[in-house]
Amino acid sequence: MNRRVLFVAPAVNAALRQARFDDGASLDASGRAAAEAAAGALPVPVRAVVSDSRRCRETAEALGLGPVTAPAELAPPDRGTWHGRTLAEVSETEPEAVARWLGDPEFAPGGGESVLDVCARVARWLDTAAPDAAPDDGPVVAVVEPDVVRAAVVHALGAPASAFWRCDVAPSTVTELSGRGGRWNVQLGKPLGPAGSTGRAQRAD
Repeated sequence: MNRRVLFVAPAVNAALRQARFDDGASLDASGRAAAEAAAGALPVPVRAVVSDSRRCRETAEALGLGPVTAPAELAPPDRGTWHGRTLAEVSETEPEAVARWLGDPEFAPGGGESVLDVCARVARWLDTAAPDAAPDDGPVVAVVEPDVVRAAVVHALGAPASAFWRCDVAPSTVTELSGRGGRWNVQLGKPLGPAGSTGRAQRAD
């Protein structure tokens, strides 16, 4: 049986625009409008899950997904004392820590979670919790934080955790993983299509 998981990055909010470590802000007007416009563009999921953050839950709601669950493995990364601060603010006060965070997957920023920790739990979810399903049954749709998408791609490609920061994840895009027997294929960064599209996120070439 093939498995298919669509990872949807949340729509824009103030924290994303400011490069701020998630502070629980709602989607802004343009982000909400973009998500609502894409409602109905995704295939009907066999299951919908989210990262337990406000912007992911609001994006899922705007897309018309529900009910949703929030598996612990897909939680937003724990940034410890960096939570709610901008990257610029942290870089000014803790430049060496930021450099370590971006270069050492084992470093835990602000006493929180390391990149290696995030990659391990997302890999565990992909390997054990994402259900086997025939393509006609529909995919799992996961509206998750960009770091969770990065971790999923790293695992799917069998890449080292050091590749984490080489994966750019734009807001309101879909990364599709499909495969069987522990082997995944990856389609990266498709923008969400408008409602009334063919039932899959549309590709922009």
